[in-house]
This record gives sequence, C-alpha cells and structure tokens, in this order.
Amino acid sequence: MSEAQEKIDMIIIGGGPAGLSAAQYAARAGLKAYLLEEMAPGGQTLVVDDLENYPGFVDPVSGFELADKFQRQAEQFGAKIVLTSVEAVDHNSDGSFTVKTSDGEYTVPVVVMATGAKRKELGIPGEKEYQGKGVSYCATCDGPFFRDKKILVVGGGDSACGESLFLSKITQNVVIIHRKDRFRAQRSIAGMVEHDDHIETRFMHTLNEIKGDGSRVTTVSLHDIEHDRDYDEQFDAVFIFIGANPKTNLIPYAETDADGYVVTDELMRTSIPGLYAVGDVRNGPFKQIITAASDGAVAAHFASEFIDELKGQSYK
Repeated sequence: MSEAQEKIDMIIIGGGPAGLSAAQYAARAGLKAYLLEEMAPGGQTLVVDDLENYPGFVDPVSGFELADKFQRQAEQFGAKIVLTSVEAVDHNSDGSFTVKTSDGEYTVPVVVMATGAKRKELGIPGEKEYQGKGVSYCATCDGPFFRDKKILVVGGGDSACGESLFLSKITQNVVIIHRKDRFRAQRSIAGMVEHDDHIETRFMHTLNEIKGDGSRVTTVSLHDIEHDRDYDEQFDAVFIFIGANPKTNLIPYAETDADGYVVTDELMRTSIPGLYAVGDVRNGPFKQIITAASDGAVAAHFASEFIDELKGQSYK
C-alpha cells in the first residue's frame, strides 16, 4: 500500500509554526498525522534573522533554528512530514476530505489548514533588497530593533494604524503615509493615531523607493500626490502594512470574512465539520509565531475529540 493510501487520521496542510504545532499535538495524542508542505518546514519563520520575543529564549534565536526545533519535536512524537504540493481538497458527501497532491491522494476525516497568508508588497526599488535590513512587515517582531530611531509606516488600514501606535511607544519619531486623504481604519483607532504626539500623519503620499548603504535603510523617496512633487527624506526603517492575501484557494467552500480570512470559532473549527484553520489563514486578531503555535495546539486537541466522536459513532 502506498503512503497516500494509508489510513490517516489527520492531514495538516502547511508547515509553518501553526502546522508544526498541530502536527506535534496530534501525534502526541496518538493520531496518525501527516503534514504536507510544498517547500520546507518553518514557513515565514525561516526568513527571520533574530527572534527575540518567543518565550523561553532569553537570547534571540534565529527563525531557522526555531523552525528546526518545531520540526524535530513534531517528528519525535510521530508526525510524518511529506514534501509535496497540494492541488485540491475535496469535501466528500460522507463528510470526509480527499486531499489531492502531486504524489497521490489521501482520504481523511480531518484537515487542518495552516496555509498562511502572503503579505502584499509595494513592489518598489529597494524593498526586497532591504528586507531584514530596515524594511519590515511586523512592528511587534522588528520594532524594538529601531528604538528611538526614525520610522516610516506605509498604509492606512487597521494594521497600519495599530502598528504605528505600537511603534510610537518605541520611538518619538513615527511618520505614517497613506495614498488617500483619510485613513480607512476604524474611526476609533484612526483617531488615536491622529492625536498621538509621536506620530506625524501625511495623507496623499506614496513611497517611490527605499535607499540605503547596502547594509541598512538610510533614505526613502516620497511622492506628494497633492502637490505632485518627489522628495527624499532620511529614515532608519520602513514598516509596510498594506494587507495580505490569505491562502484559501483550496477550500472555497469554507466561510470567510470580508478580508478573505477563514472564519473559525475559538476551537479553530471552520464552517465545515472536520475542517480546521490555524495561523495566518484564519481571522485571528493577533498574528505572531506564538499565537500560530497556540492555534495549532488548540486545533489538534479538538480535532482529536472530533475523531473520537466519529469512531464512537461507527461502533453504534
């Protein structure tokens, strides 16, 4: 019998912290759990140079090292990690799921979606070059590296405004730019930004280019839409919050919110029985490695109970 034909309790799609945590907890609960990952286990954690806010690590730990520990611990408990591309997740009439991959098919009672979200990028010169060198998409992760520095924030939604408020506690010199003449964030949070003495708001502005000395950001080129002029200004860091695209294409039948994130309850259950969503793909209010890991643990625990109920029904 091929691996894709074995009887498996749970398929986890995505090998970031949420998926690896789900795999560990599922295997530890005695479930036969397979984690399917297209690239390498670790997800976006792999690109983090120094992670200083993960509990238990007094000194900063690299994302690669943390991801490796996640993977080894999951495999130690018996989870199987398969490098393959998932092509479809069919919801069958009997309630089961058929996961179709480039290497075969798995039919399982439970699927945990840990596919994450792809952040939106500006696509401007210097953005990729200076990622991790002053360009960031997470204030909570990287803000403390720029304490008392001059920071530029790009965006006008809830994330941009909320992260600006966080950064304003780290430095007194935050500038937020937005291409419209008003924020699209909730009025309450936008008002807090506009009345924060540490934040300067510039509407009708866009970012043309991010410049540096090769090792760090030093300057940006801004465009003033209202006056149709370009100008350079010194900044130590650029934080970009223009949204993200959750990877939900495999489960179009699951309920999503207005922003496209999978809707779950506190047990990580989606609108489809047996389908769970964890990490950045779901509509969680706070997206960090630690919350993703928590999501995975919660999903595995209650998915285990769901599987036990199914087995109990089969004996009646």
